[in-house]
Amino acid sequence: MVRTEFGDGVDRRTVTKSGVLAAALLLAGGGGVAQARAADDITVRLPAPTGPHRIGVTTLYLVDRARRDPWDPVPVREVMVTVFYPARTVRGYPVAPQMTEGAAGLFTVIDASVHHLQKAGVNWAATTTHSHTDAPAQAVRRPVVLYSPGGGDPRTLGTGVAEELASRGYVVVTIDHPGDASEVDFPIERAGREKVRPTILRGEPGPEQFRTMIDTRIADIRFVLDQLGVLAAGRNPDAAGRVLPEHLSRALDLRRVGMYGHSAGGTATAEAMYEDRRIGAAVNLEGYLDHPPKTPGQEGELFPVARDGVDRPLLLLGTDGFRNERFDRSWSAMLAHPQGCTRRRQIDNATHWVFTDYAAMAPQLQAAGLMTADDRTALVGAIDPAQAVPMVRNHVLSFFAQHLPSH
Repeated sequence: MVRTEFGDGVDRRTVTKSGVLAAALLLAGGGGVAQARAADDITVRLPAPTGPHRIGVTTLYLVDRARRDPWDPVPVREVMVTVFYPARTVRGYPVAPQMTEGAAGLFTVIDASVHHLQKAGVNWAATTTHSHTDAPAQAVRRPVVLYSPGGGDPRTLGTGVAEELASRGYVVVTIDHPGDASEVDFPIERAGREKVRPTILRGEPGPEQFRTMIDTRIADIRFVLDQLGVLAAGRNPDAAGRVLPEHLSRALDLRRVGMYGHSAGGTATAEAMYEDRRIGAAVNLEGYLDHPPKTPGQEGELFPVARDGVDRPLLLLGTDGFRNERFDRSWSAMLAHPQGCTRRRQIDNATHWVFTDYAAMAPQLQAAGLMTADDRTALVGAIDPAQAVPMVRNHVLSFFAQHLPSH
């Protein structure tokens, strides 16, 4: 079995060999889905948020014309984000799907291969969120929290935690990083890429590719913060000029900004906080804080955040199932700084993707006979979702409630 390390220290099965990628593009080319849906395909369900606020959701298509795309021949850098927010009303506004049809078509092939999911038996496009498309926002300034997913993962796999935070009074902005995200569905066509753009990762990224990935993510994060400033000022940053939900611009308090990220997204989150003082508090969900070594057996270069420390709150949240010498070294370096702003917590009986929607979805797939017990344990651990989901949510929520209160 061929495995690859996607720059975040996690062994992941190589999924973007040319044959698999070609098949994925045939399935989702042009934004459509060509595959047939079997009548008995199951629909996996996301756990409901528990806060008092109903949730609105919208997407923004953001274009940075000052940067070229580092992965494909695109003359600008495009970023897709989803914004979850407390809604004034949701009556008459439809519940949003977790993924678009086009994104689900690629997800079925690419993520299924990565995580040992069955390529048939699940209608991924049918999973719904608990958020209502373009519902009017509450005209109340709320803290803003950004999310960066793991390397090779889409932003949509972070829906559960994002909805929980939004239901508790936060505006949450989940970010896709096109090129390394498994799939990104854009609202418009553009020369140099597919409408539903697949990952370029075709094997183990070398040190330079890893550096490009993290540097690009940090630049994406800072650009998104800039565009949220445009939005908060009452202008529309959507490059396609799509109409924004009512009062969305009045819902953002950019004096209170936090961020959390998973795996490579956790790496980028911690370093982005180091580089950009607009980020006042951050959670790193099992992201390495060093670069891969250039020579096997050597130690990799620490990121500046781990080398120098930060003067703002940073939570390192990990699992007992994801540990090695490199991981412990880079996190120990972060914890050794005398400022005392960094804390470490651990979830037991769990592993790396417990921080994503797989915490709830993998047990459903196992129960339906679409995932083996071993593959479920390798993905999220043996922890029961009734424990895992609230535990992850509570760690993230309690951290931001302490350092970035929503009221």
